[in-house]
Formats: sequence, C-alpha cells, structure tokens
Amino acid sequence: MTTERPAYRSDSACREIFDQITDKWSMTVMAVLDEPRRFNEIKRRIDGVTHRVLTQTLRRLERNGMIIRRVLPTSPVGVEYSLTPLGESLREPFNRLLAWTVANTDQIRAHQVAYDRRAHDCPYQDSSVPRQLEGPEPA
Repeated sequence: MTTERPAYRSDSACREIFDQITDKWSMTVMAVLDEPRRFNEIKRRIDGVTHRVLTQTLRRLERNGMIIRRVLPTSPVGVEYSLTPLGESLREPFNRLLAWTVANTDQIRAHQVAYDRRAHDCPYQDSSVPRQLEGPEPA
C-alpha cells in the first residue's frame, strides 16, 4: 500500500495558515474544545495562557473557520466556543501527531541530551567550519 504525500506548497497563504493552525496555543485550544466551552473554562484548562493571548487565539481560529463563537442568551450575556466541522476534521491528524509525540518522547529526549553533551564538550560550536579554518586554538 502506497501513501501519496500531498504536493508541497510553498506559497505564503498556505504557509500562513499552516503556521496559524500549528501554533502552540491554537492546538491547545482546539484540544480543549472536545465540547463547547465558555471563555473562562477554556482559560482555566490551559496552564499559562493569558487573557490577551487566548482572546487573540480564539479570534484567529474563528477567522480561519476552525471554531464558532456563539452568544448565549443568559444574563449577563455569555459566549461559548466550539469546533466547526472543519475544526473537527483536524482532530484526527492532530491526535495522530500527539500519539507519535508521546510514543517517541523518550527517544527524542535521549537524542537531545546526547546532542547537548556533545555541543557542551566541543570547543568549536559551529561544526560546519573545519577546525583548520578557524585559526589556532587559544593558549
């Protein structure tokens, strides 16, 4: 079975949308929206997000058609957010990416530790420059 990869698009519109969708806060908000939620409930569920950043993220997701904002007929007026069908369609690939990350975290961390150890022990941080071109070592 062959899985075809979609053609890579380098145009700025595609890149901009991809960047917005994969933004740290966007993915976190979409993960929290497994059911409709009000602003403060979303904020309580996301550690470290500020009011301003959450507002900007929700607006961007709404603009991109990933979520819908619904004004509730309550007193005082409330607002809840939920995923649109387009946003729901991102849940499956996002969950696969998250599962891959969880499954490979230990291996990736081991590589990071090994790299950091090599980079720390090596007096020449730029390994792309041959040592003989860098000049003599300090005495």
